[in-house]
Amino acid sequence: MEKVNVLAHYMPPEAAPVIAKWIDYFQCEFKISKSRATKLGDYRHPFKQLGHKISVNNNLNSYAFLVTTVHEFAHLLTWNDHKNKVKPHGEEWKVNFKRMMAPFLQKQIFPEDLRLAITDYLNNPSASSCTDLKLSRALKRYDALKDHTRLEELPYHTVFSIKDGRRFKKGEQLRKRFRCECLDNGNIYLFSPLAEVLALSTGT
Repeated sequence: MEKVNVLAHYMPPEAAPVIAKWIDYFQCEFKISKSRATKLGDYRHPFKQLGHKISVNNNLNSYAFLVTTVHEFAHLLTWNDHKNKVKPHGEEWKVNFKRMMAPFLQKQIFPEDLRLAITDYLNNPSASSCTDLKLSRALKRYDALKDHTRLEELPYHTVFSIKDGRRFKKGEQLRKRFRCECLDNGNIYLFSPLAEVLALSTGT
Protein backbone atom coordinates (compact mmCIF):
# COMPACT_ATOMS: atom_id res chain seq x y z
CA MET A 1 0.00 0.00 0.00
CA GLU A 2 2.90 2.36 0.74
CA LYS A 3 4.16 1.91 -2.82
CA VAL A 4 0.75 2.87 -4.20
CA ASN A 5 0.65 5.98 -2.02
CA VAL A 6 4.09 7.12 -3.19
CA LEU A 7 3.24 6.57 -6.85
CA ALA A 8 -0.05 8.46 -6.42
CA HIS A 9 1.95 11.62 -5.68
CA TYR A 10 3.47 11.52 -9.17
CA MET A 11 0.74 10.08 -11.40
CA PRO A 12 -3.07 10.03 -11.47
CA PRO A 13 -4.04 8.13 -8.29
CA GLU A 14 -6.26 5.70 -10.21
CA ALA A 15 -3.19 4.52 -12.17
CA ALA A 16 -0.96 3.93 -9.14
CA PRO A 17 -2.30 0.45 -8.17
CA VAL A 18 -1.71 -0.87 -11.71
CA ILE A 19 1.86 0.41 -11.85
CA ALA A 20 2.54 -0.95 -8.35
CA LYS A 21 1.38 -4.40 -9.53
CA TRP A 22 3.68 -4.20 -12.55
CA ILE A 23 6.65 -3.29 -10.34
CA ASP A 24 6.00 -6.35 -8.16
CA TYR A 25 5.14 -8.72 -10.99
CA PHE A 26 8.26 -7.92 -13.02
CA GLN A 27 10.42 -7.57 -9.88
CA CYS A 28 11.53 -4.20 -11.19
CA GLU A 29 13.56 -1.59 -9.34
CA PHE A 30 11.56 1.60 -9.91
CA LYS A 31 13.28 4.91 -9.19
CA ILE A 32 11.87 8.43 -9.22
CA SER A 33 14.82 10.49 -10.47
CA LYS A 34 15.83 14.13 -10.44
CA SER A 35 15.13 16.07 -13.62
CA ARG A 36 17.34 15.07 -16.56
CA ALA A 37 17.67 17.38 -19.55
CA THR A 38 18.24 14.62 -22.10
CA LYS A 39 15.52 12.14 -21.16
CA LEU A 40 12.23 11.80 -19.31
CA GLY A 41 12.71 8.17 -18.32
CA ASP A 42 15.05 5.23 -18.69
CA TYR A 43 14.95 1.42 -18.78
CA ARG A 44 17.91 -0.87 -18.02
CA HIS A 45 17.61 -4.60 -18.70
CA PRO A 46 18.86 -7.26 -16.24
CA PHE A 47 22.64 -7.55 -16.01
CA LYS A 48 24.60 -10.11 -13.98
CA GLN A 49 22.85 -10.19 -10.58
CA LEU A 50 20.81 -7.03 -11.19
CA GLY A 51 17.19 -7.10 -12.34
CA HIS A 52 15.06 -4.71 -14.38
CA LYS A 53 15.53 -1.01 -13.61
CA ILE A 54 13.23 1.86 -14.56
CA SER A 55 13.64 5.52 -13.68
CA VAL A 56 11.28 8.43 -14.40
CA ASN A 57 11.93 12.14 -13.84
CA ASN A 58 10.26 13.59 -10.74
CA ASN A 59 9.42 16.96 -12.34
CA LEU A 60 6.90 15.64 -14.89
CA ASN A 61 3.24 16.45 -14.53
CA SER A 62 1.13 13.45 -13.47
CA TYR A 63 -0.04 12.57 -16.98
CA ALA A 64 3.44 12.86 -18.52
CA PHE A 65 4.82 10.78 -15.64
CA LEU A 66 2.30 8.01 -16.36
CA VAL A 67 2.88 8.02 -20.14
CA THR A 68 6.65 7.90 -19.59
CA THR A 69 6.30 5.08 -17.05
CA VAL A 70 4.22 2.99 -19.47
CA HIS A 71 6.77 3.74 -22.22
CA GLU A 72 9.57 2.28 -20.08
CA PHE A 73 7.55 -0.76 -18.99
CA ALA A 74 6.93 -1.48 -22.67
CA HIS A 75 10.72 -1.69 -23.02
CA LEU A 76 10.83 -4.13 -20.12
CA LEU A 77 8.15 -6.36 -21.65
CA THR A 78 9.88 -6.25 -25.05
CA TRP A 79 13.16 -7.27 -23.44
CA ASN A 80 11.48 -10.22 -21.71
CA ASP A 81 9.98 -11.33 -25.02
CA HIS A 82 12.89 -10.71 -27.39
CA LYS A 83 16.04 -9.68 -25.46
CA ASN A 84 18.35 -7.74 -27.81
CA LYS A 85 17.03 -9.36 -30.99
CA VAL A 86 14.70 -6.47 -31.96
CA LYS A 87 15.02 -2.69 -32.34
CA PRO A 88 14.42 -0.69 -29.12
CA HIS A 89 11.43 1.13 -30.62
CA GLY A 90 10.51 -1.38 -33.33
CA GLU A 91 7.16 -3.00 -34.03
CA GLU A 92 7.42 -5.29 -31.00
CA TRP A 93 7.81 -2.33 -28.65
CA LYS A 94 4.97 -0.45 -30.34
CA VAL A 95 2.62 -3.43 -29.86
CA ASN A 96 3.58 -3.69 -26.18
CA PHE A 97 3.20 0.05 -25.62
CA LYS A 98 -0.33 -0.03 -27.06
CA ARG A 99 -1.22 -3.05 -24.90
CA MET A 100 0.10 -1.46 -21.71
CA MET A 101 -1.61 1.89 -22.32
CA ALA A 102 -5.00 0.21 -22.86
CA PRO A 103 -6.06 -0.17 -19.20
CA PHE A 104 -5.45 3.53 -18.50
CA LEU A 105 -7.48 4.62 -21.50
CA GLN A 106 -10.27 2.26 -20.44
CA LYS A 107 -10.26 3.76 -16.95
CA GLN A 108 -10.77 7.22 -18.49
CA ILE A 109 -7.89 8.60 -16.46
CA PHE A 110 -6.92 11.22 -19.04
CA PRO A 111 -8.77 14.45 -19.89
CA GLU A 112 -10.45 14.33 -23.30
CA ASP A 113 -7.80 16.37 -25.15
CA LEU A 114 -5.07 14.11 -23.81
CA ARG A 115 -7.04 10.95 -24.54
CA LEU A 116 -7.39 12.01 -28.17
CA ALA A 117 -3.71 12.94 -28.46
CA ILE A 118 -2.62 9.63 -26.91
CA THR A 119 -4.97 7.66 -29.18
CA ASP A 120 -3.50 9.38 -32.25
CA TYR A 121 0.01 8.76 -30.95
CA LEU A 122 -0.73 5.07 -30.40
CA ASN A 123 -1.50 4.65 -34.09
CA ASN A 124 2.26 4.83 -34.67
CA PRO A 125 4.26 5.52 -31.49
CA SER A 126 7.60 7.22 -32.02
CA ALA A 127 10.78 6.71 -30.01
CA SER A 128 9.65 9.15 -27.36
CA SER A 129 6.45 10.94 -26.48
CA CYS A 130 8.45 14.17 -26.43
CA THR A 131 9.25 13.78 -30.14
CA ASP A 132 5.55 13.70 -31.02
CA LEU A 133 4.65 17.39 -31.15
CA LYS A 134 0.89 16.93 -30.83
CA LEU A 135 1.15 14.68 -27.79
CA SER A 136 3.89 16.83 -26.22
CA ARG A 137 1.79 19.99 -26.57
CA ALA A 138 -1.19 18.22 -25.02
CA LEU A 139 0.91 16.95 -22.09
CA LYS A 140 2.62 20.31 -21.50
CA ARG A 141 -0.73 22.05 -21.10
CA TYR A 142 -0.91 20.33 -17.72
CA ASP A 143 2.51 21.53 -16.52
CA ALA A 144 2.46 23.69 -13.40
CA LEU A 145 5.37 25.81 -14.66
CA LYS A 146 3.98 29.17 -15.79
CA ASP A 147 6.97 31.53 -16.00
CA HIS A 148 8.44 29.79 -19.04
CA THR A 149 7.10 29.74 -22.60
CA ARG A 150 7.45 27.28 -25.46
CA LEU A 151 9.83 28.63 -28.10
CA GLU A 152 7.22 28.15 -30.84
CA GLU A 153 4.99 30.70 -29.10
CA LEU A 154 7.55 33.53 -29.35
CA PRO A 155 7.77 35.93 -32.33
CA TYR A 156 10.84 35.71 -34.57
CA HIS A 157 13.89 37.68 -33.33
CA THR A 158 12.77 37.46 -29.70
CA VAL A 159 15.70 37.27 -27.27
CA PHE A 160 15.31 34.49 -24.74
CA SER A 161 17.32 32.61 -22.14
CA ILE A 162 17.47 28.95 -21.16
CA LYS A 163 18.04 27.27 -17.80
CA ASP A 164 21.82 27.65 -17.83
CA GLY A 165 21.51 31.42 -18.38
CA ARG A 166 22.68 31.61 -22.00
CA ARG A 167 20.85 34.11 -24.22
CA PHE A 168 19.63 33.43 -27.74
CA LYS A 169 17.77 35.17 -30.55
CA LYS A 170 15.02 33.18 -32.24
CA GLY A 171 15.57 32.69 -35.98
CA GLU A 172 13.87 30.90 -38.83
CA GLN A 173 12.35 27.44 -38.63
CA LEU A 174 14.24 24.67 -40.43
CA ARG A 175 11.90 21.71 -40.84
CA LYS A 176 10.91 20.99 -37.23
CA ARG A 177 13.53 23.02 -35.35
CA PHE A 178 14.27 26.72 -34.94
CA ARG A 179 17.68 28.17 -35.87
CA CYS A 180 18.76 30.37 -32.96
CA GLU A 181 21.90 32.46 -32.47
CA CYS A 182 23.59 32.37 -29.08
CA LEU A 183 24.27 35.99 -28.11
CA ASP A 184 27.02 34.94 -25.71
CA ASN A 185 29.30 33.20 -28.22
CA GLY A 186 27.78 33.77 -31.68
CA ASN A 187 27.24 30.06 -32.35
CA ILE A 188 24.09 28.74 -34.01
CA TYR A 189 21.93 26.13 -32.25
CA LEU A 190 18.80 24.24 -33.31
CA PHE A 191 15.95 24.20 -30.80
CA SER A 192 12.83 22.11 -30.56
CA PRO A 193 9.67 24.22 -30.89
CA LEU A 194 8.63 22.82 -27.51
CA ALA A 195 11.77 24.00 -25.69
CA GLU A 196 10.83 25.90 -22.52
CA VAL A 197 12.49 29.31 -22.55
CA LEU A 198 12.26 32.65 -20.74
CA ALA A 199 11.52 35.58 -23.06
CA LEU A 200 13.78 38.61 -22.41
CA SER A 201 12.63 40.95 -25.19
CA THR A 202 9.87 40.94 -27.78
CA GLY A 203 10.78 40.17 -31.39
CA THR A 204 10.38 42.90 -34.00
